[in-house]
Formats: sequence, structure tokens, C-alpha cells
Amino acid sequence: MTTAPERTADLYPTRGATEVATPRMDPVVWSEPGTPGPIEAAVLAEYERDGFLAIDQLITPDEVDMYSRELERLTTDAEIRADERSIIEPQSDEIRTVFEVHKISEVFADLVRDPRVVGRARQILGSDVYVHQSRINVKPGFGATGFYWHSDFETWHAEDGLPAMRTVSVSIALTRNYDTNGGLMIMPGSHKTFLGCAGETPKDNYKQSLQMQDAGTPSDESLAKFADAHGIKLFTGEAGSATWFDCNCMHGSGDNITPYPRSNVFIVFNSVENKAVEPFAAPVRRPEFIGARDFTPVR
Repeated sequence: MTTAPERTADLYPTRGATEVATPRMDPVVWSEPGTPGPIEAAVLAEYERDGFLAIDQLITPDEVDMYSRELERLTTDAEIRADERSIIEPQSDEIRTVFEVHKISEVFADLVRDPRVVGRARQILGSDVYVHQSRINVKPGFGATGFYWHSDFETWHAEDGLPAMRTVSVSIALTRNYDTNGGLMIMPGSHKTFLGCAGETPKDNYKQSLQMQDAGTPSDESLAKFADAHGIKLFTGEAGSATWFDCNCMHGSGDNITPYPRSNVFIVFNSVENKAVEPFAAPVRRPEFIGARDFTPVR
């Protein structure tokens, strides 16, 4: 297992006495202009501007069925439920999230290696990549709770030790995303400003934050300013659609009180040139199934 390097200079301070807004100091698209890849130049420019790109159909209906069956198998397996990598929904007592699915399931491991997936990550990040985190998310109907507004990079920087904003996530829908069933919301352009949050990180904060975010949550005042400046984009689409988004996008999702479930597979790719070091604002590292310390490139 690869160990983490020592911590480097902190370009993005957070978890201090007050909130601090810091202009982004890293590129959004790291590859050189004209670098071949599956993303067209005009779409890549939109990603640089907005912090995200949406694809109507990344995987086929047959593949959606295959991944959905695998999700169902994992979330109904008693051994998986007992595994620390499974997070239980507080209200329904059902599995909400299963982490490290690319190591638990060969089916999802193949998805990570799929050129349609990893090829886009390499093009955006301009290097080989490894999986910093993978998971399946399940939002059953009638009461599944959402994820409050946050920047993933704020947590990954503070608690996992990612030095730079050279990380991209993809959320692949395995069910239809309506405008009512707790879909992903992003503030376009918010990735250009890092919002360092106030408050120290408790030890083993991840145990609480995976069910309800507390540390690393922006203030209502800052969120209102971000929303006024950037607006809010809600992502809808059929099963098989996908959303790629930058690690510093301010995003969240609401509760699902409809009868219609929402499930997705979520993969976080980090550049092999941006390996996790020691946490920048936490007393201990989070477990490796949440923030990887194995930096082996995806092949």
C-alpha cells in the first residue's frame, strides 16, 4: 500500500476561526489545448467556465440494467450491510451508500476502467489518474435525506490531504433523475472560488458527516452570496446520463419525498500528480475506503 507524502504548503486554508474566500489558484482543465480525448474542445471550454458537463447517455440501457442489478445485489447483501463501507439511512434503516465499490465489485471495477469514463478524467486532469473514492448512492422514495451544500474539495483537502484542485467526479444515473426526486444541484462557476469553512474538525468526523454534514458546511450568508452570484443548476435526465463536475463546485441535493427512487454510481478521479498528503485541517486521516492512499493509476 502506498503511503501518503508529507504535507505541502496550504494554498486553501479552511476550518479556522472564520470563513475565508480564496480565489482558485489551480487550472480547471489541466490538459494542453488540442490534446486528443473524448470531450470536444467547445464542451471542454464550457466545463472550464461552469465547472461541470452533462452527458445525455454515457452508458446504454442494457448497461444501466446490469449496473442496477449489481447495485441491488450489493445493497441487499447482509455481509455488505455489516461492512463499515456501508452507510445506513437514519430514517429508513436502509443502506444509503456503499463505498469502495470498485474494490468490492468487479462489475463496477470494469466501469472505472471503461475508456468512456477514465478517458474523460484523464483529459480533464491532464495526467494518469487513480480512484480517490467510489461509491453507490441510493435514494429510495418517501423520505431519503439529501446532502447539504458543500464543496467536495474542502473536505478532501481538510480531511484527506489533497493539495490541489486536480480532481474530478462523475455521477452516473442508474434511475431517472426528475426535477422532484432529490437530484444534484450545482452553482455554475462556483468552482473558481474556494470557501474555507469555520470550525475545527472533530476526530472521526467522517462517521457523522456521512449521514449529516456539519464540519465543512458553509454559512447561510455565504451560500446566499454564492447563489446570487452564480445561480443554481438542477440536473435531470434519464438513466444512463452522467454529470462530470469539478472538485470545488458548490453542490448539494434535496430530500426525496417522491415515490420515485434515485440511485447513482459516483466515481472520484484524482491526478497521480496530486497525491494525498497528510490532512490540512483534521487531526487524523479518514479511512482509506473514503480517501484512498493507494495511488495506482487506473489502467
